[in-house]
Amino acid sequence: MRTIKRQTYIDKVKPFIDSNLIKVFTGSRRAGKSVLMQLIQNELIDSGVNTSQILALNFESRIDGKPMTGEIVWNKVKEKVSETDKKVYLFFDEVQELNEWEKIVNSIQVDFDVDIYLTGSNAKLLSSELSTYLSGRYIEIKVYPFSFKEVVQIKEESNIAIDNKKLFREYIIKGGYPVLYNYQMSYDDEMLYLSDLFNSIILKDVAQRNNIRDVALFKQIVIFIMANVGNLFSATSVIKYLKNEKRNLSTETLYNYLDFCKSVYLVNMIQRQNIIGKELLSSQNKIYMIDHGLRQAIYGNNQRDINQILENVVCVELQRRGYNVTIGCIGAKEVDFCATKNEEVIYFQVTYLLASEETIEREFGSLMAIQDNYPKYVLSLDELDFSRDGIIHKNIVEWLLE
Repeated sequence: MRTIKRQTYIDKVKPFIDSNLIKVFTGSRRAGKSVLMQLIQNELIDSGVNTSQILALNFESRIDGKPMTGEIVWNKVKEKVSETDKKVYLFFDEVQELNEWEKIVNSIQVDFDVDIYLTGSNAKLLSSELSTYLSGRYIEIKVYPFSFKEVVQIKEESNIAIDNKKLFREYIIKGGYPVLYNYQMSYDDEMLYLSDLFNSIILKDVAQRNNIRDVALFKQIVIFIMANVGNLFSATSVIKYLKNEKRNLSTETLYNYLDFCKSVYLVNMIQRQNIIGKELLSSQNKIYMIDHGLRQAIYGNNQRDINQILENVVCVELQRRGYNVTIGCIGAKEVDFCATKNEEVIYFQVTYLLASEETIEREFGSLMAIQDNYPKYVLSLDELDFSRDGIIHKNIVEWLLE
């Protein structure tokens, strides 16, 4: 197995090591949260922490055939603390699987000298319980599947000769889930892994937890959403599509299903924003996948739908870099992404190739309509530089590697 030191995430957590703040890593299943916890443990050991000061528990595992309970966890922590007169470091994996985990974590933090690290794969459960019981006492770090830069890094560290263009074509197809790059796998095995992961998320994390009876209908809706990644979302069009398929669903249930998908980090719902007035618009948002490889495994056509997939890659990369992302509206024109972080604002247009004057006019024209001095980018797979009128054109692969 190959792995990389995900330095971006390590750097985010380092300032909070040994603080009273609980460190919470959130993200989809198999995005690398557990490995990140192990990397942090390695950092602690390298800094002089003894292994006897570390307790790691996975709440999906069972003890003597029985699921973890709060009492078992509390007693294990008590036992570990009694073995040393130094601070104990606690790593709890998939905390949402432990009933009333937030009360146990709160009690442990109050009762013992500990530094706590958690992972979770359900945003809805985590956000409500964190805000209720641990408000102001935690930091959340979102963990994503591998970026393209991390994919290049793992190849370089394995001393594998790489062609970035060829590797990017591979990335467009299979996405960034770490297992796909940590092991040598055939394409069929990669798609089987992603398909199994998707079904696990749909069945275990969504259907069972939310008591969805018609799993086939729910899955059909998710696949419809996958097919329309990057298109304006309309509940009416989904309902109409289902009626044509002789299936009925209320708008309320549809939006509940979308919330479930967001809560398990399967999709992003990106809102539209008036660039001039800055107000968020309530209708016709866009949906993107947290990882586009799942789309290839379940729906296919990532190469055919290259424009949609490139938008998806850029959207998630901006979020990975810490930006808040919206879709910009200015008059009748649309800007693919408005990225903001603190006082920083950047605008992006994304396209496959600037293959015609019409395409160039469309992509640059939307940005030229914005009358402010914030940076504006057009990203494409072109190798020639089409920058003009103060708008910067960049190759997507090069931008992803910055």
